[in-house]
Amino acid sequence: MAASPPAGLLRILLTLSLGLLGLLGAATATTAPARAASLVQVGSFGSNPGNLTMYSYRPDGSTAGRPLVVLLHGCTQNASGYFANSGWRKYADQSGFTLVLPQTGSANNSSSCFNWFQTGDTTRGQGEAASIRSMVAYAVSTYGTDPARVYVSGLSAGGAMSAVMLATYPDVFAGGSIGAGLAYRCAASLTQASTCQYGPVSKTPQQWGDLVRGAHSGYSGPYPRVAIWQGSSDYTVVPANAAQLRDQWTNVRGVSQSPTSTRSLTGNTSLKVYGNEAVRLYEIPGMGHGLPIDPGGAADQCGSAAAYFLDTICSAYHDAQFFGLTGGTTPPPTTPTPTPTPTPTVPQTCVRASNYAHTTAGRAYHSGGYTYANGSDNAMGLWNTLVTHGLKQTGPNHWVVADNEC
Repeated sequence: MAASPPAGLLRILLTLSLGLLGLLGAATATTAPARAASLVQVGSFGSNPGNLTMYSYRPDGSTAGRPLVVLLHGCTQNASGYFANSGWRKYADQSGFTLVLPQTGSANNSSSCFNWFQTGDTTRGQGEAASIRSMVAYAVSTYGTDPARVYVSGLSAGGAMSAVMLATYPDVFAGGSIGAGLAYRCAASLTQASTCQYGPVSKTPQQWGDLVRGAHSGYSGPYPRVAIWQGSSDYTVVPANAAQLRDQWTNVRGVSQSPTSTRSLTGNTSLKVYGNEAVRLYEIPGMGHGLPIDPGGAADQCGSAAAYFLDTICSAYHDAQFFGLTGGTTPPPTTPTPTPTPTPTVPQTCVRASNYAHTTAGRAYHSGGYTYANGSDNAMGLWNTLVTHGLKQTGPNHWVVADNEC
């Protein structure tokens, strides 16, 4: 049997042991996760005619009365992937607002797309649109989110579904962001959906606006503010769709299709502002089909690069600013365009002619077999002598489709 150590040595060993335990405890406290909040599935949120799944994220310390942002994933994506890569979590954590992420699946659509083109899912009170509305109502009643500060953002089919929600529930959403999306009711069937995605649809701004106004007949309140994001090299949802969205929402908001200002942002992004910040159009040269993100630690950087999450500019940062979620309403211009010298008033010339004649006369141009009005980029349909339109000049080399006036 070994001899016992002297009493003094026991005291030294005891002191060292207690000190080591203290250090271990401090290390454990230091390495403990800084955030306990996570994306969680909500089992039951109310009426669900669109057969969707609800996920939500409430940042640590989130309190009642905070805003709510609904995020809608694209085809082949899901809620968790969108949450992880889009960059929205960063700003939710910073400002304490709640995120709700609806998820569709192959039972609804073979590519797990939201059915933005099916009238049964894009009509107020029906299908997927009604399910998303139920999720918002659940968040307001259960989490105490502010019903006056509800926003929606999405990519591709999710972007088109964002337009659906803004059109069908203008009384619910204060604003929205549409990434690589399509105008509301651009299509009412799968066949029409392909037509919309790959080419322009010949409608005037008034006709596009009427589709939104018809989505909630009798509504007389304010319509949401809208941000539109589009890559110039997107061949899945071609850039003509951004112009159609611009026409639709400027018409609904009652502002001109001519921008009131233009700004240059990160990644060569051009931001055109319409009216008093009623509509924004972000155009990104060379970007393909996806959501703009910009990984990094700066205040205006966010997201993780992945399939359909493209490293260009942090769209979540600019949308959060636009929605007023980060302490302000709208950000100051990053690189404002100098105030132009006033130009003389241009007579309101009105001309009706074929698309071919408009292009040869310099009132329009053609690209990929389609015709667009100079200045406004209004889609006019096929470039030929059979399709005719009225064009009205509203500024120097700026023409808009005006079939009812010319």
